Amino acid sequence: MLGSKSLLFKQQKRKRKNGKIKKSKRISVSAKEETVAEPYQIAPEEEEEEEEEEEEDEGFSLKSSAQSDSYGVQPLGNLYFNPSSHNSRNTGLGNLQTLTDELVLDILGLLEGTHLGILSTVSKGFYIFCNHEPLWRNLVLETCKGGFLFKGCWRSTFVTAYRPSFPVLSFGLKVRDFYSDYLFQSWLCANLEMKPEWLERDNIVRRKGISLDEFVMDFEEPNKPVLLEGCLENWPGLEKWNRDYLVEKCGDVKFSVGPVEMKLEDYFKYSDQVREERPLYLFDPKFAEKIPQLGKDYDVPMYFNEDLFSVLGNERPDYRWIIIGPAGSGSSFHIDPNSTSAWNAIIKGSKKWILFPPDVVPPGVHPSPDGAEVASPVSIIEWFMNFYNATKNWKKRPIECVCKAGEVIFVPNGWWHLVINLEDSIAITQNFVSRRNLVNVLEFLKKPNACTLVSGTSDRVNLHDKFKNAIEAHLPGTIDELTLKDEEKKAQQNKPSFWESVTDSNAGAFRFSF
Repeated sequence: MLGSKSLLFKQQKRKRKNGKIKKSKRISVSAKEETVAEPYQIAPEEEEEEEEEEEEDEGFSLKSSAQSDSYGVQPLGNLYFNPSSHNSRNTGLGNLQTLTDELVLDILGLLEGTHLGILSTVSKGFYIFCNHEPLWRNLVLETCKGGFLFKGCWRSTFVTAYRPSFPVLSFGLKVRDFYSDYLFQSWLCANLEMKPEWLERDNIVRRKGISLDEFVMDFEEPNKPVLLEGCLENWPGLEKWNRDYLVEKCGDVKFSVGPVEMKLEDYFKYSDQVREERPLYLFDPKFAEKIPQLGKDYDVPMYFNEDLFSVLGNERPDYRWIIIGPAGSGSSFHIDPNSTSAWNAIIKGSKKWILFPPDVVPPGVHPSPDGAEVASPVSIIEWFMNFYNATKNWKKRPIECVCKAGEVIFVPNGWWHLVINLEDSIAITQNFVSRRNLVNVLEFLKKPNACTLVSGTSDRVNLHDKFKNAIEAHLPGTIDELTLKDEEKKAQQNKPSFWESVTDSNAGAFRFSF
């Protein structure tokens, strides 16, 4: 849920600026001192111009393509400006009105599509709840494993998949006086623009043309992130990989999109239409096996050529993925699998990255004690709204950057990271194990709960022994040598930490250029 702030949902106005009429559609936020969550409130229309300008500077902007909520759902704070104090949510739910919105939706999530459709005719309240898009999205993803043709909204997509000739309204019926913060939140997070201040912080080290030894000494050994420029200049994919090329090459081959498989052409149709807080992400680990030409369209940058998992041949865990997604899609905070390091190369588009070191858990993120599960905000935008500003005054600030086409970011093992696409984007990422990280990976693979932590392979329990034996066969003595070196390294911990030397790009004695 949204944090303890009071959102003022402003009506659309016209303002004159520099002799022109400019439309302004804003969501403003004002901080509250109270510790309890404040309701959303609608701003009075009689605000003075000066006060309005101040709010807009601090507020949230809606996307230019944003439309009002399909069913007329309003934030709960607006109820206090309704003279009748009538909330059709409560009258529509009857005795169920005492349940929280989350619990009502959890119960409705147990129903089949037919039952949801029938229940939506009972009352205005049930009409709103039963048409909540995530309910229908889950139904589509659970039942259409072979892919789907998106029809503008998830409800229409589900109905069309089973009854193509069944008429479905392309618009929702507006319900008056329906107030719910929880339902309004989905629409809000799907339609907010990224605030400029969320993008401007840039404190990652950038390098171009460094040698392999410099990379190992300055970044891989100390386990520091770095953004590398000029690594993809010889990649055929950098020029060739656009929609037309990929659709032509891939044809009817299907790729992993969340829990379903889709043709690229169908996925692009979905990504062009969708407006939701968590757009589906195409993330396929077998793309090069499915379309060998895609594997030939890129080369591993020289800094990451050592990949010790390769000694396992076809038994190695998943390690490379093609990633395609629209603006707003991405990955919430996570640590890469099996204690591996990774590199991520942008071919088209741009991505915002936020990284925290292994010893700093990001705000709003709650890993389980064994590390097998992570609880975090529902959407990436929600994390930015509620937690991003909290990191400004941290001693160990996150490493941040916007990675653009032609650039590569190195993500060291154990680092928490969040990624959001700022536009339609295509990327390649690979996880790898080098000598610098071999000891960490072996320790991870032999943890008592390896069966729940290890990923990318069907043989989680035996992966440690298989990998260790293969390394000893191919590189005798390497494990003992690296283990000794690692113990010596741990004994020398008196040097200034990396974080004591980091300075934000907008302040301090030196600057990381952007």
